[in-house]
Amino acid sequence: MSVTPTTPLRVGNASGFYGDRFSAMREMLEDGRLDVLTGDYLAELTMLILGRDRLRDPDLGYARTFPRQMEECLGLAADRGVAIVTNAGGLNPAALAARLRDLAVRLGVDVRVAHVEGDDLLGRAAELDLGRPLTANAYLGAWGIAEALRAGADIVVTGRVTDAALTVGPAAAHFGWARDDYDALAGAVVAGHIIECGAQATGGNYAFFTELAAAGHDLTHPGFPIAEVHGDGSAVITKHDGTGGAVTTGTVTAQLVYEVAGARYPGPDVTARLDTVRLTQEGPDRVRVAGVRGEAPPPDLKIGLNSMSGFRNDMALVLTGLDLDAKADLAERQVRAALKGREPARLAFHRSRAHQVPAGGVADRDAASGDLDAPEQDAASVHLRIEAADPDPRKVGRSFGAAVVELALASFPGFHATAPPGDARPDGVGFSAAYRPASAVPHTAVLPDGTRVDVPPPRDTAVLTPVPEPPPPDPWPPGPTRRAPLGRVAGARSGDKGSDANLGVWVRGEDEWRWLVHTLTVDELKRLLPETAPLTVTRHVLPGLRAVNFVAEGLLGGGAGSGPRSDPLAKGLGEWLRGRSVDIPEAFLP
Repeated sequence: MSVTPTTPLRVGNASGFYGDRFSAMREMLEDGRLDVLTGDYLAELTMLILGRDRLRDPDLGYARTFPRQMEECLGLAADRGVAIVTNAGGLNPAALAARLRDLAVRLGVDVRVAHVEGDDLLGRAAELDLGRPLTANAYLGAWGIAEALRAGADIVVTGRVTDAALTVGPAAAHFGWARDDYDALAGAVVAGHIIECGAQATGGNYAFFTELAAAGHDLTHPGFPIAEVHGDGSAVITKHDGTGGAVTTGTVTAQLVYEVAGARYPGPDVTARLDTVRLTQEGPDRVRVAGVRGEAPPPDLKIGLNSMSGFRNDMALVLTGLDLDAKADLAERQVRAALKGREPARLAFHRSRAHQVPAGGVADRDAASGDLDAPEQDAASVHLRIEAADPDPRKVGRSFGAAVVELALASFPGFHATAPPGDARPDGVGFSAAYRPASAVPHTAVLPDGTRVDVPPPRDTAVLTPVPEPPPPDPWPPGPTRRAPLGRVAGARSGDKGSDANLGVWVRGEDEWRWLVHTLTVDELKRLLPETAPLTVTRHVLPGLRAVNFVAEGLLGGGAGSGPRSDPLAKGLGEWLRGRSVDIPEAFLP
């Protein structure tokens, strides 16, 4: 290990996505002490949005909210000595860095701005056999950020780096870590992964949110998270005193199992072993993360590719009361007939019940015929969503919506739509990941004085292989059970990884773990979530977190929010699972 300072580095986060709470940057700077403030603005869908921006204006391609945030907060950050590290540069980090320099001059704030580039491979797509994407960006690591901070940068702007790199870079610079300090790097990766999604680590989107509220935690305006990173890579996850939300082993576990898949969590600098993570509640809103082991990174970098296949539109009709199947069939026949000769390349009809029968109501007696004895009209209704997609925007523009609306007096009884027709919008289809040797991808830190420093690829690498599933604990002994929703004992969090859905499920006690790991198998998941039944589903076991993680391949269609599901990014998949009923040992239920 390198010689390191003894004081922890306080790294806060003020953004988990492009569109997160605008005021979070000021709140994080004003509410307590920080050394570094990070902002994560990039996701697979965000890169598509920025790609469209760049098509309209080559000078764009970065998160346009970030300069407005910095106009409010640049002087505050400088006064408090807080370094800013962000991937808001997106597809154009040099342009954002230049804009921030101009802003600093205009505001009279003396700051040094650096940026990191090399991830954008669009101009080399043919050379690297990447096809003809709209965007092509490699996931770079932390060492360009570290170089910039070591050179005295107050602000570091990057393009597509890994989310955790925003934390690892400052920690590596502060503690003087070497490229092969794998355990320390892995610990910082885990800390960065925990805080990268903002308030998701402080009670946001938390499965047991009602328990936090019952314990007196105010979730109205949760604070954003902080990682106090130590020289050995361990960290304490916390938040500013007096801010909303909560930091517990549960909220941290929820974020740890989010979009990670197996026990090996690969990155460009290190592969972190998630099966070695240990969490300890040290006090109110303080969770220690320790024990993380690291391994050499894989030889290839991940490259995210987005393509835009055309345009899309949709209309939603409301079916109410009796004969829902017949009403849906009639509407589909009529719409297809109305569009004959100009039918879009993709025309799909999806039916979903948007409302449940309220408490005290009578359940659906015959779902096939839709014979609902419901006390409210919304509870007696379902939506028929009609989706159209085509490379030609004219085929899915207002004329498509008009063809549907023209049926208003000539179709099924009760015909009405949820909204008037709209125009076609770009259809972002086809997020995919390619892998190319790290040596083929440039990684350059452009320092505040303009000096360009090339960051070499890792010297030592290791091909990624699955970790053998550990022996399970003894199963929970047979005994009385009760039919109840899985979510009465298990938490979950889910999301998208390209076209795949990722679903983490955890429990809080060892007894519940003995039951869960033997009960929630791939076959059981497919039974509970029938949409996954025809797909390849892989389960990963993480005993240290009392968690299992599932990857359902292809559930999300083309990825980047392009699929036909009403939840195209699988954010609600975990809550659907928690709402499904299973036989739970009575010992676990109140």
